[in-house]
Amino acid sequence: MRTEHGPPASITEIDGERAMLAARMDRLPATAAVWKIVVLISLGGFFEFYELFSTAYVVPGMVRSGLLKQSTAGFLGLDGIASYIASTFAGLFIGTLVFGFVADKCGRRAVFTYSLLWYCAGAIGTALQTDVLGLMFWRMLTGIGLGVELVTIDAYLSELVPAKVRGRAFAANQVITYSAVPAVALSAWLLVPQTPFGIEGWRLVMMIGATGAIAVWAIRWSLPESQRWLASHGRIEQAKAIVDRLEQRVAIEHGKPLDTPVPHPMRHVRGNFAELWSSKYATRTVMLLLFHVTQSVGLYGFSTWVPTFLMHQGVELAHSLKYTLFIALMTPVGPLVAMWFADRIERKWQIVGAAILVASAGLVFAEVRAPAAIILCGSLVTLGGTIISLNFHAYQSELYPTRIRALAIGFVYSASRASGIFSGFLVSFALLHGGVSAALAMIAGCMGVVAVSVGSLGPHTRGRSLEELSEDSGVPEVLNSVESESELPILVSAQSK
Repeated sequence: MRTEHGPPASITEIDGERAMLAARMDRLPATAAVWKIVVLISLGGFFEFYELFSTAYVVPGMVRSGLLKQSTAGFLGLDGIASYIASTFAGLFIGTLVFGFVADKCGRRAVFTYSLLWYCAGAIGTALQTDVLGLMFWRMLTGIGLGVELVTIDAYLSELVPAKVRGRAFAANQVITYSAVPAVALSAWLLVPQTPFGIEGWRLVMMIGATGAIAVWAIRWSLPESQRWLASHGRIEQAKAIVDRLEQRVAIEHGKPLDTPVPHPMRHVRGNFAELWSSKYATRTVMLLLFHVTQSVGLYGFSTWVPTFLMHQGVELAHSLKYTLFIALMTPVGPLVAMWFADRIERKWQIVGAAILVASAGLVFAEVRAPAAIILCGSLVTLGGTIISLNFHAYQSELYPTRIRALAIGFVYSASRASGIFSGFLVSFALLHGGVSAALAMIAGCMGVVAVSVGSLGPHTRGRSLEELSEDSGVPEVLNSVESESELPILVSAQSK
């Protein structure tokens, strides 16, 4: 077997060490020590989601204060809700595309920490603005930090949990992170219509989210670096020390000997952007690009505009925020329910089924007027959206090797940020010229593309190790790459350590 960019690769002892470290992690039972890692990473994600989803709940307050308009005469009007959404996604685009590779270069833990501090500072700056240009600039800066964090969390979590519970780990992660949505919805319901202490409520809502900076250091010091990242950078001894400590804790909690690790033979190749378009990964890259371009319009097009949709249909601000709060309470429920089937059903089919649910419930939402029906349909859209979210975060992190994982996630994820820049303008245009029904029909069409692209092009990943998925080859193919029988003892020796 040849590398994508060089001569035939030989299996070296360090490759065997990397394979053994990965196998030792994947064979761990999911005890409290493993779930503690999931919870700590997710706590950082909680503040990220609070900030990311705050848009839907603060823009009605911005409109009420006269800082923004619900819609503008021109398609790209600067002072409308769509421009605020575009600023968020412009920052996310820069964060994911331009800085997505940073976690591959500098490590998962450091980037996880400092990007959180970045967007907390950005959120405070946004809350202090009194003119449109300043508001858009600071919102874009916030989006950059959010974009880097989104990429890092996906890579970080996928590398620190065993393969057999990866789906449940991402589901648990999303239960915690999506709990931020009802938190921001409740804050908005209580504060946005008010001016406590003479301060506009929407500003206080944003500042509450920025308090995540206070907890970030405690979270950081309790988290290990990704052993896969350390091993891929030749820091084998540090990676071994991390795995040794984790194994000791897990063995005590498990109460019986751990299973014997079975390595998936691997070889070290220096990764670069061109590898995303190699014969091994090109189909996956195209599939994820199609998915992200459309899911962004579909998912954020609904969640960001729900209060505005209701106000457009004649529901006053206070009631709109109350209905939205009830809908937001469903956001942690989707991942919580998914923990039951996350590792039992193929990830791709979960995404396809959830996309169909979002499209169907969204179309009905446009036609109902009774409060109970509004909340039910909105809740079903939210349920489907969160199941899509938890699955694609896990799915995209499984499809590329450690050496380019953050780079690849950042690149494909940036497609959703690019389309997200225009999603607000598209929804605003549809809303202005065709009403809520036209806006939700567009969203349903995007969900149709999601279902078709993932269903037809997505590979199967359930229960497979990251190394197996990234190589997408079996042991026989790797062994065929050995140039001489003399190399086999090196692999066996490395695996037996």
